[in-house]
Amino acid sequence: MLYSKIEGQGKPLIILHGFMGMSDNWKTLGTQYAHEGFQVHLLDLRNHGRSFHSDIFNYEVMCQDVVDYCRENNLENIDCIGHSMGGKVAMLLATQIPNLVHKLIVADIGPKFYPQHHQTILEGLNAVDFSLKPSRSEVEVIISQFIPDFGTRQFLLKSLYWVEPGQLAFRFNLPVFNIQIEQIGTALPDQAFFENPTLFIRGGNSNYILDSDIEGINHHFPKAIINTISNVGHWLHAEKPQDFFELTKNFLKL
Repeated sequence: MLYSKIEGQGKPLIILHGFMGMSDNWKTLGTQYAHEGFQVHLLDLRNHGRSFHSDIFNYEVMCQDVVDYCRENNLENIDCIGHSMGGKVAMLLATQIPNLVHKLIVADIGPKFYPQHHQTILEGLNAVDFSLKPSRSEVEVIISQFIPDFGTRQFLLKSLYWVEPGQLAFRFNLPVFNIQIEQIGTALPDQAFFENPTLFIRGGNSNYILDSDIEGINHHFPKAIINTISNVGHWLHAEKPQDFFELTKNFLKL
């Protein structure tokens, strides 16, 4: 069963993080949704955060994990928010089990195929030798040689934890990511459709959802609304959380 943090009472709202992220990335926004009358479920997807590790890693099994979680917790008629990889999981969930999902929000990812583009990040993470018992600051120095962007480094370093005193590790399953990285870019099946209200939010400085992708979005999600938050990149919910919250809250409350 997936690890989750649950907050609030009301209509169930499931939030799915992106690749190499975890539920903690959504803690502040989750509390805000809870104050708006939602029962918020922040999930760690398999091979991430505090959820289980598995050699099997693709969108089909991640989607089934969420279905199993909903059944175990008797959740029906859910709303769902997914960012990046979590958005792909959310899209597959909505199109495969449409009677489970009421409203869908997808943050800065489309249904199309994405070429592999995490090579440098993986190089940086694999350069860390935890057998040498590095400190947090030493881990950052190592990965900074590969990942110059401060925000990306801080995002990745949130998954560092103390296995025991003096011994750090990443919570995510890096060995499996190295092998299965191509799975992250997989496209939504062509005949996958979701007829309920759907909101896509893209970052104005991000290239994950282009104007040329809108036709493909409308193919799968005929009731899609597409909004843009200006002057933010791929981590739009972290860069302008209040703008993201207002957009999503208004959509969910319609």
